[in-house]
Amino acid sequence: MVNDSPENPTPTDDLVRTPHTLRLTDRELAYTAETGRIVLREEALTDGKFDGHVAKAEVFLTAYTADGADPATRPVTFAFNGGPGSASIWLHLGLLGPRRVLSGDVDSPAPPPYRLADNPETLLVHSDLVFIDPVSTGYSRAVSGGDPSGYHGFTGDLESIGEIIRLWTSRNGRWLSPKYLAGESYGTLRAAALASHLQQRHGMYLNGLILLSAVLDLGTISFPAGGDQSSALFVPTYAAIAHYHGKHGDRPLGEVLAEAEDFASRDLPWALARGWRLSGADRADVARRLASLTGLSESYVDRVELRIEHMRFFTELLRDRGLATGRLDGRFTGWEPDGGAERMSDDASYSRIAGAYTAGFNHYVREELGYASDLRYEVLSMDAGSRWSFSEFEGRPVSAVDELGSAMRANPHLKVHVAFGHYDGATPYFAAEHVLAHLAIPAQLRGNIERAHYPAGHMMYVHEPTRIRQSADLARFVATTSNTGRDPE
Repeated sequence: MVNDSPENPTPTDDLVRTPHTLRLTDRELAYTAETGRIVLREEALTDGKFDGHVAKAEVFLTAYTADGADPATRPVTFAFNGGPGSASIWLHLGLLGPRRVLSGDVDSPAPPPYRLADNPETLLVHSDLVFIDPVSTGYSRAVSGGDPSGYHGFTGDLESIGEIIRLWTSRNGRWLSPKYLAGESYGTLRAAALASHLQQRHGMYLNGLILLSAVLDLGTISFPAGGDQSSALFVPTYAAIAHYHGKHGDRPLGEVLAEAEDFASRDLPWALARGWRLSGADRADVARRLASLTGLSESYVDRVELRIEHMRFFTELLRDRGLATGRLDGRFTGWEPDGGAERMSDDASYSRIAGAYTAGFNHYVREELGYASDLRYEVLSMDAGSRWSFSEFEGRPVSAVDELGSAMRANPHLKVHVAFGHYDGATPYFAAEHVLAHLAIPAQLRGNIERAHYPAGHMMYVHEPTRIRQSADLARFVATTSNTGRDPE
């Protein structure tokens, strides 16, 4: 067991190794977990002279490696969530890791006390796993007396995560292993930029990117910064959520989404671009169609000038029932204390599962992984997220589209798996599809991108049928892109 010692100002790695066995359908998988903090150091110069590597932060990670595997053929996947300000707990205990939280789902959220279970669908069967918590999330912190603000921004975050990946790869002799990045939400923007950064800064080329609930250009999902474009790109997600809550009768979801995507691609952008030049008859027709797709009233759509802001939508759709839908997952609903509020008071799709994940990890890290700390495990650091700096993007959208295109052009073997949740109101699927359709890559590389759509939300693995299918999809992706001659198991 490891305990933080405030009396010891000199930071050192405090990794703990523990052996484990996971029972699969046909065999047992023996693996080793390594959990703890790695000291992140930076080269220091004074008057142009080298002062050594100065400790700046302690970054928490959990690594799982299969016992007895050949590093030359055994893939390794580095995983993180988003926020910014989120720890990697969601991908760790929700989808990829060998143990998972039993959080329940929309119709039956698990009550406390919560439980963990083995995860025989874990990606560990096919790839070693390294879960990384960025500085100020999880147990990751700046060193005593240090300033964490340098890591609370696009470039500082990118460079620190890239350095942790380089360190782990070097220390564990994994430079010749097939390598992957798996990111969720803001973690997809981070992963796309990291693919280019790792190539250019460290000469590290990847086999694949796994982008879950992708957002590669924040301008496409921002209100009001995204303007008419973001208003249109959210519409298919609105239609999906409306469908889930019975606003489309017996129509198949696929039919509704096809209509919404066509409308959001053609007629709606044209109408919004017309402004006051839009005729009364055309405006009425657009309002009628938009209301029909989104489940809102024509009068409401008309009052908001045909532009439905997403937080308003989640609050408005079921207002007559005294409910608001979830933002992260529109299948969830929560009771609203103020029936006239413009925006929901709580995101039920987060609050219904946050307790299970928080309790699950705090138990798991101490009792099963053998790592103890009196620090608070920051599942979601609102302070870091609210102070996040995008100063590099002044005057232009926050985007990793150029970096992803550059990485794919420089490494034509790089494959990309993108997973979308139909009910994800945080990173709407059609916005990501729009960005991918404009990616600056040659025609012969477009086949390097594969897509998977699921009837679920942002943390799509909360939906059990999706978790099972998604696990199989990721296993196949890694097995078929690792270039080791292995077939999916």
